[in-house]
Amino acid sequence: MIFDSINPANGDKVNSFERMSDDEVQLILHQCAEAQRGWANAPFGERARLLTAVADLLLENRHTYAQLMTEEMGKVYAQGIAEVEKCAWGCRYYAEHAQRFLAPEDVATEAHHSFVSYKPLGVVLAVMPWNFPLWQVFRFAAPALMAGNAALLKHAPNVFGCALLIENIFAEAGLPANLFRSLIIDVPQTTRVIHNPLVAAVSITSSVAAGRAVASEAGKVLKKCVLELGGSDAFIVLEDADIDQAVEVGIIGRFQNSGQSCIAAKRFIVVESVYEEFQSKFVDKASRLKMGDPSEDGVYIGPQARVDLRDSLHDQVRRSVDAGAKLLLGGEVPDGPGAFYPPSVLAGVKAGMAAWSEELFGPVATLIKVRDEQEAIEVANATEFGLGGAVWTRDLARGERIAADQIESGAAFVNDMSKSDPRMPFGGIRNSGYGRELSIFGIREFVNVHAVWVNEA
Repeated sequence: MIFDSINPANGDKVNSFERMSDDEVQLILHQCAEAQRGWANAPFGERARLLTAVADLLLENRHTYAQLMTEEMGKVYAQGIAEVEKCAWGCRYYAEHAQRFLAPEDVATEAHHSFVSYKPLGVVLAVMPWNFPLWQVFRFAAPALMAGNAALLKHAPNVFGCALLIENIFAEAGLPANLFRSLIIDVPQTTRVIHNPLVAAVSITSSVAAGRAVASEAGKVLKKCVLELGGSDAFIVLEDADIDQAVEVGIIGRFQNSGQSCIAAKRFIVVESVYEEFQSKFVDKASRLKMGDPSEDGVYIGPQARVDLRDSLHDQVRRSVDAGAKLLLGGEVPDGPGAFYPPSVLAGVKAGMAAWSEELFGPVATLIKVRDEQEAIEVANATEFGLGGAVWTRDLARGERIAADQIESGAAFVNDMSKSDPRMPFGGIRNSGYGRELSIFGIREFVNVHAVWVNEA
């Protein structure tokens, strides 16, 4: 089997990758497990030195790495630069903090000495998506490696070039051979890798359907699994919000990465007293976003990653309009080559419509008018997802109360958009998955929390 990488901006083939045989995969698994046994004994200082070298390499070659993302999945080049820089930040963060996060902790008991230690699990398989082809991987790999694990990557087939690039980055930075490997495999082979006794745990960032499938296979062999799945994040705008600021940030939150983000602001829930002002300013600003070749300066909206994904998004928009939603902007497939879809805005969205209940994974914003704060919260929580959310208000105490106590999600932001940050835990509830990445919580997902009790003889 051959996997083709297609440039979604023009339909040209970027590269082709031959599927690995089962024997090749088995050899890599053994090599990776052997590398991990040595790595588990490496002191934190050595691990940190090498991960810092990875960060240096990322920054040194950011332009080259961003260009590959532009070619393989249509990422706007400037946004690709920012993604590479964020990967370097994540590596430096764990290089600096991992030893403290995993330091043994004494526990007061009647024993002579009792404590908890954190030990690596072994080889961890990551099943990763195409939308942030470097950040998603480094978000997993930096803590997993600093904890003493080895990492296997099964990337999305349209970004297998990025997968091999990442493997090369770790090797070039000086990490032990085979400690991080990329697998060029299909879905049935992925299932067999999950079942392989050399694999200790699995992390997946993907759709709800893929998450359920991977979690099911991991469950059959009782392996730890972390799931970061879809999202339909609420962006609540209350009557006392700074509307200009909410629009400015909301545009970025919805349309960056051409709208292809699990944690993007997808449902703009606006109190009726400020709805018309918000809608007018939001549509005007969205209409000014330039769509085109993602390698060109000034372009903000590139293509969708694949034509089939673009067509699926358009179907969701058409079904919503047919059900009564009003199309305020965009909503038409442009002529010409590529998987382009314009910035689009839907209003009058109600329960039962695709734009209400389904995740719109692309540059389509949904505007929902509500009476007051209480209805805004009810609508925000009326979803099968629970990844992130935001609330906009000048009353910080009010915003903090809503974010902390009333928005049902893995994260909530006041006067900002949902985003990931190495210093804060990242993950969701409900169909957005379970487990956490990043911060101290992320590095402790793939360790054995080991209790030790010592009595005098």
